[in-house]
Amino acid sequence: MRYLILSDIHANWEALESVLKAAEGRYDRIVCCGDIVGYGPDPARVTERMNTLHVQIVRGNHDKAVLGQTDLSFFNPLARQAVYWTREVLAPVHWEFLREIPPGPATLLDFILVHGSLMDEDEYLFNGKEAASSLQMAWAPLVFMGHTHIQGGFALNADKTVTDFRPVFLEGKLESELKLEPGMKYLINSGSVGQPRDRDSRAAYAILDGEEKIIRFCRAEYPIELTQAKMQAVQLPEYLIQRLSLGK
Repeated sequence: MRYLILSDIHANWEALESVLKAAEGRYDRIVCCGDIVGYGPDPARVTERMNTLHVQIVRGNHDKAVLGQTDLSFFNPLARQAVYWTREVLAPVHWEFLREIPPGPATLLDFILVHGSLMDEDEYLFNGKEAASSLQMAWAPLVFMGHTHIQGGFALNADKTVTDFRPVFLEGKLESELKLEPGMKYLINSGSVGQPRDRDSRAAYAILDGEEKIIRFCRAEYPIELTQAKMQAVQLPEYLIQRLSLGK
């Protein structure tokens, strides 16, 4: 089975469509580590698209925030502003879709899905020390996460040490491979589709080949300026608009 791994789409229609086009014919099923909405200008359209794709999803913190299921005092002022705006433009059908997204973790045949971590769906894992607990408690050798918007991940080695890694894209390449080794556990972030924060503005995603035991980290070019123009038209915060170009 081949899986298209998505996360942190954040209402970015152009990025999502570019990823789906780039990955066409390379997967059998789509899964998502959450944050369908928040930040971006197309929450309704992206929600509808995800619904038609029949994606296995776990909820993200922005999905919860839009639904009023989390304390917005933990959000920075710009993120809160985007949440309030998103609430105003969603119709009942979109609210219903978001409400039906379950919390993580979700266990599939080949792996586990979470948004933040196995310990806490809202936990950020930025380094090996923070990732160690989730890796040790994982009941499958492979866990996919999102939340940090940084493509890469962590591995629990046979000697119980944890190493972190980031994909390396050779000049002109949009793909980087990771071979999964027997006896190891992996915590993988496919990166953010709609708002990457790893200094690469291209939409990020991953493809898991379950038979070959290979993860392909991928990037897709998309018309960032079109997304930014939409954000300006609805007066979303300028910082959120400009960060798309910077990939941070």
